[in-house]
Amino acid sequence: MPKGTKTKLKKKFTKKDLLEFKKIILKKKEEILDHIRHISENNLRKSQKELSGDISGYTYHMADVATDTYDREFSLGLASNEREILYELDEALRKIEEGTFGICESCKSVITKIRLKAVPYARFCVKCQRDKERT
Repeated sequence: MPKGTKTKLKKKFTKKDLLEFKKIILKKKEEILDHIRHISENNLRKSQKELSGDISGYTYHMADVATDTYDREFSLGLASNEREILYELDEALRKIEEGTFGICESCKSVITKIRLKAVPYARFCVKCQRDKERT
C-alpha cells in the first residue's frame, strides 16, 4: 500500500467490548430516568406557590411569577433534551443486538472506543460528525 494512504477500519467490537458498552448505556439510561423523575417530582407536580415556598395568602409579584415560569420551562426543556438522549441510547442498544453498534452511519467505518465511551450513542465518527455540524 502506498505511503500516506488511509484505510477505513472494518474491525468490529468483541463480545466483551459490546457488553461493556451495554453496561455504560444502561447506566446512562438509569441516570437520565432518575433526573427526569426528579424534574417531574420537583417542578411539574407542584404549584408555583409550593415551588416558591410561599405558603402565605399574599399574591405573587409579577416578577416572581415570571421567574417561576422561566424555571419550569427551563426544566421542561432539560427533560425534553434528556428524552431525546434516551431515544438515542435505546437505538444504541438496538444496534448492539443487531450487530451494527459503533459503525458510522455515514462512512461505515468503526467509531473509536474513546468516542463511544464518551458518547455511547454516537452515530457518526468524529470526522463525519464534524462534517455534519459544518453544514
